[in-house]
Amino acid sequence: MGGGPRVPYPKHVWSPAGGWYSQPANWKANTAVLGAVIFGITALVWNLSAEREFRHKMPEPGRFYPSRYWSKQIVEHERAEKAKAANSSSSSS
Repeated sequence: MGGGPRVPYPKHVWSPAGGWYSQPANWKANTAVLGAVIFGITALVWNLSAEREFRHKMPEPGRFYPSRYWSKQIVEHERAEKAKAANSSSSSS
């Protein structure tokens, strides 16, 4: 089980993957740091994308659009629509 004994290998060979039989002592910490970096970069790109998103046509009311929750333009449009509806209902009473 395991493919037999370890064979001798050249010590001067460098590999980005760590070479033969690699198991660095701090691989868990390195993985956690890299995961945090990837998460941070993804969050920054997501935020930049949400700020620059522009729609020529707004989504229909009541229909599911995921970007409805983070697109500044859609959020402001829906607030204005709610305010307009509230003003028209209160002025007609």
